[in-house]
Amino acid sequence: MLSQLTEIRLGEIVGDAHVLTDPSQTVGYFTDWTGRYRGSAEAVVRPRTVHEVADVVRLCATEGVEICVQGGNTGLVGGSVPPGDRGVGARPVILLSTARMTDIDDIDEVGRCVGVQAGATVDAIDSTAARSGLAFPIDLAARETATAGGVVATNAGGIRMIRHGNTRAQVLGIEAVLADGRILRRWSSLVKDNVGYDLPGLLAGSEGTLALVTGVLFRLVSPARHTTVAVAAVNHVEDAIGLIGATGARGLTVEAAEIMTEAGVALVAEHGHRRPVASTASFYVLIELSGPGDVEEAVAELLDEASGIVDAVLEPGPARALWAVRESHTETIARASTTPVVKLDISVPIRALPEAFAELTAVGEIVEHPCRPILFGHVGDGNIHVNLLDVPEGDAEAVTARVFGIVAANGGSISAEHGIGRAKAAWIHLGRSDIDRSVMRSIKQGLDPQGLLNPGVLFG
Repeated sequence: MLSQLTEIRLGEIVGDAHVLTDPSQTVGYFTDWTGRYRGSAEAVVRPRTVHEVADVVRLCATEGVEICVQGGNTGLVGGSVPPGDRGVGARPVILLSTARMTDIDDIDEVGRCVGVQAGATVDAIDSTAARSGLAFPIDLAARETATAGGVVATNAGGIRMIRHGNTRAQVLGIEAVLADGRILRRWSSLVKDNVGYDLPGLLAGSEGTLALVTGVLFRLVSPARHTTVAVAAVNHVEDAIGLIGATGARGLTVEAAEIMTEAGVALVAEHGHRRPVASTASFYVLIELSGPGDVEEAVAELLDEASGIVDAVLEPGPARALWAVRESHTETIARASTTPVVKLDISVPIRALPEAFAELTAVGEIVEHPCRPILFGHVGDGNIHVNLLDVPEGDAEAVTARVFGIVAANGGSISAEHGIGRAKAAWIHLGRSDIDRSVMRSIKQGLDPQGLLNPGVLFG
């Protein structure tokens, strides 16, 4: 437990109203979005500034208090909630929430970048950029709640990764509080700045285990002036891959490329969304394209000439009704399962996508307790979101191991864009060698020698 003096000092730093200890106030912070991961902490602390974060961290370092950092709590691997039962003699832990750290600076229109606090949401950053005719390159279904600090901590990808790269590619500078309370600020809009180690790049994807990200300098991009969105029904994953590959020959730029299965689209339709095309097929490819000239005409010609297309529809961007079919998958899946959904974010080489889809779809029939697999994802970069419905809690680990075995056999990664968190720590050896893990632990030890930051995340 926190000492009374420590609790008083936390209140002096952030204000008594922002040190939450009443279970009725803290319960929402201790369960992750999936409902599978629950933890506990002695208090939820809600700082407003980087200096308040630094003072909180300095106090915790002195008192030996562990810190779990949380942004929008939209993660899927348990990395944003405190550890669960820690046993006798465990150190006290607080949850540090960035919910009040939402400032967004003025847009640098010449340098095409913007500085934000860690709690600013993806949607708020993009909306601010749009007022200057620019766009935030990171986009994901949880845009209204996912935060700057969270997407950096997990090195999120999202639906625009095929066009702009992952979060690490958008980070020009970073502000973070180290485990001893010192403030690191590498903040420069220079496109070329090659002095020493890439510390912002190191912190991107570190899942709060090396430092607490408090601010980010993000690059911004010019949005495509005109886009066309198409959904094509196909019966083979190879046809989806071929359709994406054929875009370049017509001078088209792929802004996003998603794949859905008939099982997923049918489920979404059951819950009130219209099907994207009249015909049914095994797979549905949603592709958003831009380019010079008449984009809609070029896309229509592409669809006419592509092989394997059963049916197709296209609409001028943003085509929100077509996108709604894809983006409603997550919520619909959660409502349709009788148990918390086992959500596994994985990637395989694009050449292995056909085999991986077939093998992952069959998982529901070969595990001890039958379950319903619903797959969808970012087909252009090999990222598949594996959702397993109706899995009894006691069988979750076994079915996860089965999926990860398939991923490893296909040369893939057990974490494409959501991190390792607590959920995947036991399987990290499938993606990193002994030496690789040893080097990562050395970095962790160097920056957080007391092991106070996000205990149990990444390393278990």
